[in-house]
Amino acid sequence: MTDDRPRPLCVDLDGTLIQTDLLIESVLVLLKRNPFWLFVLPLWLLKGKAHFKHQIAQRVELDVTRLPFNQPLLAYLRDQQNQGRRLVLATAANQRYAEQIACHLGLFAAILASDAEINLSGTRKRDRLVELFGASGFDYAGNSISDLRVWSHARKAIVVNASAPLARHVAGMAEVERIIPAPAISLRTYLKALRVHQWVKNALVFVPLLAAHQVFNPALLLQTALAFLAFGLCASSVYVLNDLLDLAADRAHPTKCRRPFAAGLIPIQQGLWLIPSLLTLAFLLALWLPFWLSVTLGLYYLLTLAYSLRLKQWVLIDVLTLAGLYTLRIGAGGAATGIPLSFWLLALSLFLFLSLALAKRYAELQLCYADGRNFAAGRGYRTADLETLAQFGIVSGYLSALVLALYIDSADVMALYTEPSLLWLACPLLLYWISRVWLLARRGALHEDPVVFALTDPVSYTVFALVAGCVWLASSSLTGLV
Repeated sequence: MTDDRPRPLCVDLDGTLIQTDLLIESVLVLLKRNPFWLFVLPLWLLKGKAHFKHQIAQRVELDVTRLPFNQPLLAYLRDQQNQGRRLVLATAANQRYAEQIACHLGLFAAILASDAEINLSGTRKRDRLVELFGASGFDYAGNSISDLRVWSHARKAIVVNASAPLARHVAGMAEVERIIPAPAISLRTYLKALRVHQWVKNALVFVPLLAAHQVFNPALLLQTALAFLAFGLCASSVYVLNDLLDLAADRAHPTKCRRPFAAGLIPIQQGLWLIPSLLTLAFLLALWLPFWLSVTLGLYYLLTLAYSLRLKQWVLIDVLTLAGLYTLRIGAGGAATGIPLSFWLLALSLFLFLSLALAKRYAELQLCYADGRNFAAGRGYRTADLETLAQFGIVSGYLSALVLALYIDSADVMALYTEPSLLWLACPLLLYWISRVWLLARRGALHEDPVVFALTDPVSYTVFALVAGCVWLASSSLTGLV
């Protein structure tokens, strides 16, 4: 007599049920908490992968409710459960995480996972499933080459997120019940992950060229363009690292949860090789430029790394660091061209970008307030700080206008401008722009990143064009005809 009961469906976790890897995520959380764990990890690994996973799981708490689940597979599993099929979570992930996920989903009748002694992957997983259900007594959903050993003893296969060659290989050893393909990763998704739109911030490297009236010097223009590209690649490397270290915080954020790594649109394994690849390209480009550009680029990377790991969690230190990073971009323009930077330019930059960094934090806190949260995830600010941050930011912005006014009345101006008095027209324009930024921020209408906002806002473009016109008139010999 045949048994008409449906065979149990055993489901892999990493890369199958979830669009991420729990081991990599937990290691990143541990290293973010304290980078010195990096020296302990190899010692744990020497005792075996099971011990390695167990030690990490004992120290790292993951919010499994916000993980990027494979929704098509999840819908299929719910349908199978409704039909009375027994579902088993069979994963090489640590038992602690597997139990938390199973509890959250409420789908699985049994859990098979790694513990402190056994790493349940490959042949170990196969042998355990055969022991429980017999050869060809179960169906299996997996995604990787290591799952081939399990599929070889399964009755049917559900192939998830696998390449076409792997899917064909599986079809040769088991009946394929269903194929759930990996979502295509578009070029746009990669560009979003690299935050290429944020490269506009690196346009600050052109500021020394503009301030020195050397914008039409082809050699210096080429050097600055190379510096722009090097900083863009370096910044993208940092952005990817930052996103990998901030996965949990990003998933809890109303808009950052859509970032490619947080949403599981790009495997985090790809992010791990993108980081060194982009950084290497950046420094290779820097080799074509003066030595001090490489030094500035290295300082920028280290400061940004410190910001990602720790400084952004410290109240006020974070915004001062951001202002310093913007100013460092201007310094890179000077390093790439050999143009010396004036005290006035550095002072104006520091106050202006401190104001914009404070506006960025203000906008983030406003979102928290609107969502009923008292603090920003991964930051040291509370919604009670909104008024104080606004005061700091407005004052800092107005100080940048004061620096500009003092510069106009300085002896340095006479060497560059034939009619420096016309520069006074730039002061009310700067005051208007700063005031407008903060007015929009207070109304909740400001993009989270005011620098990107400024480079996409038509009114800001108009103000910048008028300021450029004032500078051109002040420096042009044509002003003598007016």
